[in-house]
Amino acid sequence: MPMKANKKWSDLTSGQQTAVIVAGCVQVALAATAWADLARRPAEEVVGSKARWAAVIAINFVGPLAYFARGRRIAPEQPLS
Repeated sequence: MPMKANKKWSDLTSGQQTAVIVAGCVQVALAATAWADLARRPAEEVVGSKARWAAVIAINFVGPLAYFARGRRIAPEQPLS
């Protein structure tokens, strides 16, 4: 079974190129937002190690989504007086 050669950027259609660019921008934005939140959040409000979460966030889309879903302790809202 012969292996397929990798496609070059110029081999992709304009729609495929746009999809790759959009996906890359979304991934970078998610990671940047997650790292910024992690940096500002006190260690007591993070489930586990901040260093570990910083590394996990670097894993494609899965890392930032996991951090937002499982890595933060959300404090109960204080009632307004």
